[in-house]
Amino acid sequence: MLLIEWVIPLVAGLYGLLIGSFLNVCSLRWPVDESVIRPRSRCPKCTTLIAWHDNLPVISWLILRGRCRNCAEPVSAQYPMVEASTGLMWTAMFVLHGPTWEAFRGAMFLTIIFGISISDARFYIIPDEFSIGGTVIGLGMAFLPDGIDWLPALVGAALGYGVLWFVAVAGTWIIKRLSPGRLEEAGGAQAMGGGDIKMMMMVGAFLGAWGVALTIFLGSVLALVTVLVRSIPAGLARDEHGEMEMGRLIPFGVFLAGGGAISYVWGDAMVMWYMTSVLGMTL
Repeated sequence: MLLIEWVIPLVAGLYGLLIGSFLNVCSLRWPVDESVIRPRSRCPKCTTLIAWHDNLPVISWLILRGRCRNCAEPVSAQYPMVEASTGLMWTAMFVLHGPTWEAFRGAMFLTIIFGISISDARFYIIPDEFSIGGTVIGLGMAFLPDGIDWLPALVGAALGYGVLWFVAVAGTWIIKRLSPGRLEEAGGAQAMGGGDIKMMMMVGAFLGAWGVALTIFLGSVLALVTVLVRSIPAGLARDEHGEMEMGRLIPFGVFLAGGGAISYVWGDAMVMWYMTSVLGMTL
């Protein structure tokens, strides 16, 4: 019992730290079309190769006090934060589900959407390696015991892609009709990026149709609240014609990732509450 309750989640957390270290590399290199294999990890300031003992997750950053051993320039706190967060996610999944395939599947899903949120927040790009590669992983893991079956996973992937594709096309058409040129001013040609569409295909592969619906709803709410909160201090900006400015396109993948994480952990309970308390269904 002690082995199951403590040792396995601890080992999973240590493995998660290593995954988090690799996730840093993926989320920083894939968006700029760089290999995650070569070149080896190096200091971004002096380009000195980082020795293995200076590349241990979290520990090396703390020992070196967040600086490069060679040039003493600061090293971003993103590295240990991503490593520690990923380690905690893996530990939490094995505490929640025990030593099961579902714990492994959940940890993989959360790791992928975490990497997506990092890439989208920094580069406004969701790499295909995360979205399409994650879809393949999600569909493959649907054949494992526990969790979602392969058919709901396949339907969810198709629905996730289809719904976001329709929203992107319809949204682009509406904005161009009502306010020509606004999308170009905001920094994009479409109301929603292709990365978001492919990301929801991946979410559907892991969470199914209900997970897609809940993720889109929660992601939209999170995005709306964030935009409103950010607009309160400075007020709503207006252009020279007195009309509200759209500003830059927001990295919607970050909010979809948050919605996806909530949907995975609490989605079943939220859907059950809605169907019984709101719709009055008896299950």
